[in-house]
Amino acid sequence: MKVSTEASTDHGSLVERLGSRHPLAFLRDGDGIVGLGETLRLEFAGPTRITDAATMWRALVERATVVDAVGLPGTGLVAFGSFAFADSSAATSVLIVPSVILGRREGVSWVTRIGAAPSDEPQGDPFTASFGVGALSAEGYQAAVEVAVGRIRSGEPRKVVLARDIVASIPADADLRLPFGTLAAAYPDTFTFAVAGLMGSSPETLVRCSAGTVNARVLAGSAARGADAESDASAAATLTASLKDVEEHALALRSVITALEPLSTALSSTPPFPLRLPNLWHLASDVSGFLTRGSSALDLIAALHPTAAVAGTPTELALAIIAELEPFDRGRYAGPVGWVDGNGDGEWAVALRCAQVDGTQVTAYAGAGIVAGSDPARELAETTLKLRPIVEAFG
Repeated sequence: MKVSTEASTDHGSLVERLGSRHPLAFLRDGDGIVGLGETLRLEFAGPTRITDAATMWRALVERATVVDAVGLPGTGLVAFGSFAFADSSAATSVLIVPSVILGRREGVSWVTRIGAAPSDEPQGDPFTASFGVGALSAEGYQAAVEVAVGRIRSGEPRKVVLARDIVASIPADADLRLPFGTLAAAYPDTFTFAVAGLMGSSPETLVRCSAGTVNARVLAGSAARGADAESDASAAATLTASLKDVEEHALALRSVITALEPLSTALSSTPPFPLRLPNLWHLASDVSGFLTRGSSALDLIAALHPTAAVAGTPTELALAIIAELEPFDRGRYAGPVGWVDGNGDGEWAVALRCAQVDGTQVTAYAGAGIVAGSDPARELAETTLKLRPIVEAFG
C-alpha cells in the first residue's frame, strides 16, 4: 500500500467534503479528519476484536510505503475505527482506510492519498425523521432502573449503566451530511463522528495519544442546564455537590486509571469539575500520562473498554445485568470510535449521543449511570436529554 501526504492550501469546511451516504469523519471544532472513498476495510468480532485490530494494524503499517511531508498526528496512513460495545454483539467492528483523507489541525491542512479519489456528490434534499419507541419503552426503562437499583442496594454491583433506544425512518437516498453538519455546528466542543453508519457527537474522550503522551477525559454524572444564568450556575453547583453523581464519577475515574496503568507512566488526574455542554452539565475529570514504548492507541482502547462510565462496576457483573435488562443489542453504541495512524497515535471517543443508520432505519441510543440513589424518573429524563442532539439533527 502506497501512502502520500502533502500540505494543502484548501482551508474550507471539512464537513462539506463528506460523502452523502457513507460519511467518514472525526471532527472537533472544525479540525480533524474526513475520509473519502474506501481502500480497505478490516472487520472484527468477538472478545478479541480490538486486540485483533491492533495486531492487523501493526502488520499493515509494516507493509505500507509512506511519504509524509506534514508529519502531524493524523497524517500518513490512517484508519477510522468503530468497535462493538459487547463481546457477543452481532454488530461488526471495523477499521476503514479511506482512498483520500482530508485533515486540518492547528491551522495546518493536508491531503493524504491512498487510492483513487471518488467523485464529488451533489447536495441532497433536506429530510426529517420522527422518532418513536424502540425496543425499550419509557415505562420499560423506568422498570429496568428499578430492578437495577434493587440489585445495587442488595449488594450486587455498585453501578450499572442502562440504555434505551428510539427509532425512526429516513429516505433511502437521505444525504447524511445534513444531520452530521447539524451536529458539528451545534456541538463544536464534542467529537462529531461518522464511521460505517454510526453517527454522533460525543463529549467523552476515551483516549488521545500524541507523540508519547496519553490523555483521557472521564464523564460520569450529569444534570440539565438551567433556563437562565442563575439557575444554570445553581444546576452546576448542585451537580458537583450531589453524592450520587460524585460516587458515579469516582467509579468511572478509577476504572480508567486502573486500565491505563499497565500501559502508561506518571498518570495523574484532575479533581472533578463541571463541564458545560449546550444542553447538559457533566462531571468531568482529565487524566494524563506517558505511553509506554511499543504501545498504540488501539492497545489503550483494548485495555480501557468498557469503562465504568458505559458499563458499570464491577464490570463483568454490570455487563451481565445490562444483557438481562436491555432487550436490544447496543451494536457499536458506547463502544470506541475514532482513528489511529501509522505511528500509533490516535484520538478515540466513546460512541455516545449517537445513532446507527442501517438503510432507511435510524436507531438512537442514550444511557444513564444507575447507583443506589438513582430515581427512575430522573434517569429517564437524563436519557431524554442525551437523545436530544440526534433527535434534533435528524428532525
